[in-house]
Amino acid sequence: MKLFVKNINPLIIHILCWAIFISINLLTFYNRFQILPKDVNFYIKIGINIFIFYLNYSLLVPKLLLSKRILLYVAASVSFIFFSVYLNNLFPPPEAFFKEMMANRPDFPKFDENVPKFRSNDRIFMGVQVFVASLLFAVGASIKLVVEWYKSEKIKALIKNEKVNTELSFLKTQLNPHFLFNSLNSIYSLANKKSDNTTDAIITLSELMRYMIYETNKDVVSLQNEINYIKNYISLQNLRLKDSSGVRFNVHGYLDYYIEPLLLISFIENAFKYGTDYTGKTNIVIKINVENGNLNLNISNYISLKEKNNPNSGIGIQNIKKRLKLLYPDSHTLTIEELDNLFTVELLLKLKKI
Repeated sequence: MKLFVKNINPLIIHILCWAIFISINLLTFYNRFQILPKDVNFYIKIGINIFIFYLNYSLLVPKLLLSKRILLYVAASVSFIFFSVYLNNLFPPPEAFFKEMMANRPDFPKFDENVPKFRSNDRIFMGVQVFVASLLFAVGASIKLVVEWYKSEKIKALIKNEKVNTELSFLKTQLNPHFLFNSLNSIYSLANKKSDNTTDAIITLSELMRYMIYETNKDVVSLQNEINYIKNYISLQNLRLKDSSGVRFNVHGYLDYYIEPLLLISFIENAFKYGTDYTGKTNIVIKINVENGNLNLNISNYISLKEKNNPNSGIGIQNIKKRLKLLYPDSHTLTIEELDNLFTVELLLKLKKI
């Protein structure tokens, strides 16, 4: 319904509104006099009101009010309001109307040639005309202000969205080389040792790169696919370790959700980067639990002294913090702690279900 309303041509909305306005005038006239107006003056007056409305809507408000020339706008509005009243009084009801009413309705006041003139100059009648003209001006100004405000907010939203998309694209381009650099280091380590697992590592890396090339250009991906990607990454890291028994990875819960691609991998990358000491001993625990549309990621690892003092470490973490703020400004909680060389990460995230 909302999309349907957005796609309606504004011209159609204006035509419908004026059709309702004219219908109300006709019904009011008929309710009072029991006949529909036949003279052209009645419709000329409606045309004058429409002209005054669009004079204010299309000229006075954009040129004066929106330009903050308030006093000039007020002066111009008052002038045109009284001008419209003057124009309306140039087209009083014809004498034939009053004669017809006297013939059809005995309760109608007797016709007097001074009645049209008297009605045109009557203070109450003039007051009503001024009120109607002022109301048209007020409605026109209000509608124009709302339209301009909506346009302004839409432009702001587009600019903000474009900024977010630009920043996310930049962060992704930072993330991919960072990941590739770490993965190639792992494979280099295997090749250096002439390990039989080097071929398997290359195949696993090709699967990871396929995912990154063909899937991560989407706004969101299947949570199941993202977790499969993480599993492949962990498998690649395990191949280079002397002893991978200290790596524990558990996933629990219903995975039929969507998530932004490459959102979790940086935390896991850093766990492997930090969590292996100089003897090759690794102790990394990764838990992912999905319950009621909420993802809970827990990672803990001991930090090696070598990586702890590395000034280039943690680039991926800073990257992912920025992405989380952009993508989940009010629907995530990230806690990172370090105690006695134990580094822990806990991420609570509200998932998207499409």
